[in-house]
Amino acid sequence: MLMGLLLGVPAHAQEAPSLEGAISADQGETTINRHIYGHFAEHLGEDIYGGFWIQDDRGNWQYNQQVIEALNQLNIPNVRWPGGCFADYYHWRDGVGPQEERPSIVNAIWGNVTRDNSFGTHEFMGLVDRLDAEPIIVGNVGSGTVEEMANWWEYMNHDGPGPMADLRAEHGREEPWNVRYWGVGNESWGCGGNMSADYYADLYKRYATYLWPPYGPEPYRIAAGPSGSDYEWTRTLMEEAGGMIDGIDLHHYTVVGTWENKGSATDFTEGEWHEAMQGAWYIDELITRHSAIMDQYDPEQETALIVGEWGMWHDPMPGTKPGFLKQQNTLRDALVAALHLNIFNRHADRVRMANLAQTVNVLQALVLYDDGQLVKTPTYHVFDMYKAHQDATLLPMDLERGTYAHDGEEAPAVSASASVDDQGRIRVTMANTDPSRARTVSVDLRGLDTSTVSGRVLTADQMSAHNTFEAPTRLQPSSFDGAQLENGTLTVELPAKAVVSLELQ
Repeated sequence: MLMGLLLGVPAHAQEAPSLEGAISADQGETTINRHIYGHFAEHLGEDIYGGFWIQDDRGNWQYNQQVIEALNQLNIPNVRWPGGCFADYYHWRDGVGPQEERPSIVNAIWGNVTRDNSFGTHEFMGLVDRLDAEPIIVGNVGSGTVEEMANWWEYMNHDGPGPMADLRAEHGREEPWNVRYWGVGNESWGCGGNMSADYYADLYKRYATYLWPPYGPEPYRIAAGPSGSDYEWTRTLMEEAGGMIDGIDLHHYTVVGTWENKGSATDFTEGEWHEAMQGAWYIDELITRHSAIMDQYDPEQETALIVGEWGMWHDPMPGTKPGFLKQQNTLRDALVAALHLNIFNRHADRVRMANLAQTVNVLQALVLYDDGQLVKTPTYHVFDMYKAHQDATLLPMDLERGTYAHDGEEAPAVSASASVDDQGRIRVTMANTDPSRARTVSVDLRGLDTSTVSGRVLTADQMSAHNTFEAPTRLQPSSFDGAQLENGTLTVELPAKAVVSLELQ
């Protein structure tokens, strides 16, 4: 401490409180479903148009190979499309057939911009094929009809002959796509129709009935779930329609401040950092309480809790269209992502799908793209560090979380999760939310004989560190040598404001 004072370094920055825990490596039972690491592409801003889908010098639309190549490194399991709020405005027949004959659409919900519908069903299926990901279709309940959604299901899945299969063939696709994951509306309590839970539950059963014809794959039907802590919405769905629901889609964003004034993505105080960490931790309470309600009606946990939209939501980037929701992405966002993924992993018995909002240029994006330039965000790097958890077996892990206090407010300091893959490799991911103080974490490894540990770390001197087109690699993972194995104990010197991923063999 004296040396720290002599050097002008705050005493609290010199301390490294010790935390203890244990991993039971021989007791893993639950699979961390790869779909927890899913993504979301809405017709919003420059996520699709100007992100995944760009024009060449002649004005012809094409896939953005730079974006696809970057995302392919993450083993993306799924993509949710076409929304979001836009889903309940979207009529799929406008997005099939020759592109030059498709009617345009005004995206009244996001920026009032007119699009040419050149990106539709066939183009989306081409995208997920290039990403080696599974499609999640969200059907239009708010402004659509049962017939419209049933026909879309038939268009995607019937092998023919039949009117929709014949139409698909006319548009250049003979074979069905066999799309299994299907959302019945989006945020039906809000932008998807402002419905009551009782009304939506009945409507859901009606729409879902027609997603079970005698062809195609067995459907995985996803109900529009609650907003945040609306526990009665979940209870009503389980009571009224639970037997027909495969997944309930919970949405929750981490917002600092208010919805009207969310604050800057890059210019923030430690108080706003702390508020973001508190907000991220809140997803654990939400999952726990919604799961408890679901357990009352579904003790066998056959119905999944899906976190279909999550991430940080800031004020739009200055100089951009407000309705495009374009924002930067800093180390703060990376810590929020790490907390969410650790929490999802630890709830893998009930949480079996999640979708970060969104993928390119919008909200907590993985990549930013503009006119041939691409930046991988800090959140991208977290997904890269955590991807080994996909389809691995969750290992029971007890760990003291410690406390990160600021101005009289407290939040847990450390988050972690662990898994083992089919080759016996143990992965441990940790996050220290405290921007000033490191933590020494000692973990007892039970039922495990390991001899080596290696890892990576994502951290920076500044809380607001981020990547730009001018400096695209300012913040990226580096080799981590702060972990040691000795006598069955893993000791980690976990830096302040850091995400760490470890591999034990």
